Amino acid sequence: MKRVDVVSAIIYDTEENILAVKNVKGYWELPGGAVEKGEHLHQAVIREVNEEIGYVCKVNEIHSVREAVFQDKKHHALMITFFAKITGGQMGILDPDHDIEEVKWVSKQNFQKLNPKLYNLLKLNEDPQAFYQFEGNRTVG
Repeated sequence: MKRVDVVSAIIYDTEENILAVKNVKGYWELPGGAVEKGEHLHQAVIREVNEEIGYVCKVNEIHSVREAVFQDKKHHALMITFFAKITGGQMGILDPDHDIEEVKWVSKQNFQKLNPKLYNLLKLNEDPQAFYQFEGNRTVG
């Protein structure tokens, strides 16, 4: 089983909207992706946000660490989500892997409608407190 470290960013605007990305498989998620070899977690968040949506960001505190086993892909994933703040750049899809098809700001309520599973896994309806959660064996999606 291959170990895969994945980072993502929760980025809010001044009206508490969340920056969301729609991947080519049709589901909405947070900007992020796999950590590259030799890369620190913060570096990976900054790179992924810039590659996927064109913004430069500052990584703040940790939001959560989640873990799951994707049997179909034979991956053991450690998913680390951080709070981040935009410091520059402009919105645009720059994804070199061509995995992203849309980027937009959405309210928490709309994010819940777009991806209710992720909304609940990230506990976005609660006050932000860092947490760890083992999500067990999962399938992709």
